[in-house]
Amino acid sequence: MSTPSDVAQDRAQSLKGTFSDDFAAVTDELQAQLDSGNERGASLVINVDGENVVDVWGGFADTECTRPWESDTIANVWSTTKTVTYLSMLMLADRGLIDFDTPVATYWPEFAQNGKEAITVGQVMSHTSGVSGWDQPVTVEDLFDVDSATARLATQAPWWEPGTASGYHSINQGHLLGEVLRRVTGITLRDFVAQEIAGPLGADFQIGAAESDWDRIAPLTYPLDNALDLVGLLGPDHLATKTLAGPPLSGTDANRPEWRRTIIGAANGHGNARSVNKVLSTITLGGTVDGVRLLSEEMINKALTVQIDDVDQVLMTPVRRGLGYGLLTPESAEGTPARDGIAYWGGWGGSIIVMDTERRTTFSYVMNKMGTVIFGNDRSLGYLKTFFEITG
Repeated sequence: MSTPSDVAQDRAQSLKGTFSDDFAAVTDELQAQLDSGNERGASLVINVDGENVVDVWGGFADTECTRPWESDTIANVWSTTKTVTYLSMLMLADRGLIDFDTPVATYWPEFAQNGKEAITVGQVMSHTSGVSGWDQPVTVEDLFDVDSATARLATQAPWWEPGTASGYHSINQGHLLGEVLRRVTGITLRDFVAQEIAGPLGADFQIGAAESDWDRIAPLTYPLDNALDLVGLLGPDHLATKTLAGPPLSGTDANRPEWRRTIIGAANGHGNARSVNKVLSTITLGGTVDGVRLLSEEMINKALTVQIDDVDQVLMTPVRRGLGYGLLTPESAEGTPARDGIAYWGGWGGSIIVMDTERRTTFSYVMNKMGTVIFGNDRSLGYLKTFFEITG
């Protein structure tokens, strides 16, 4: 591995940071996307065996392209948030506070309504609980009242037989897991992440965003004016419609003050590639990062054990999952290898985190210009393909 070198000045009008020459092809691709305008602003980090061999950022943090993306710029990472929420739950299990085979209702008695008494915490983690969204009607504003939105989930019936199939718990998974966490710890998911993960690791990641940090947030832009019309495409009763359009979100909802103030453990985490990488290197590096142990290796192995391998009823694509994390398959991303020990997930429009436990390598990317698809975008999958070509 070559020594990280400063990014050359003649090709770094927007890209800053350091990188190992071994990964120059990835940083070259990011620079090209920034130069073309296809990428507005982004950060990208690759950590190998505890060392950031790539830590670069560039472009613009604002939609007017007047404010540079800086080292401490953060953005809403949508469902990449889930990977931190999963880590929180794994830590609780490691401490003996929860058991993934135990019914949710053991910790949250009100959840045992309308046929949900046997749904386990592990089924919620692996998106097989049958409760992938809210019964209609539900609005974006309803999400901001966390207590009320969570209580609604306790009263409704599952949409399919729990444990028999997977269906992506797009927005509500954080409410479900966050309530279990609150019942057993007495604190919110936001506080747990701050006190037990981000604080000890010195990672610039938070659920929601403190108002004192708003001036360094890169607002998201979304290529569609409104939320995707899933009702028109699939009909009102399709699981994808009920889940992803309940409520109908636009990418720019993440820029609302109410969104930043609330706790949406499936979608409103704020950070950058460096902080996401630092937190999720816990999985890659055997549970210890910078001398801070958060997980046992036994719990990591359990997290990466296949729980479900089927066509997700909401995403309508094959997904193999462990306890929350996706487990890489040939269908996960074009050009990626099929091998064990690689966990991943990403956020709507582009952000992504990949943990290769065999090679002790973690890849992360956070940006502000969204694509339209649920997972990744043309840029992130391109960076990831190049990364895998380099790592073999």
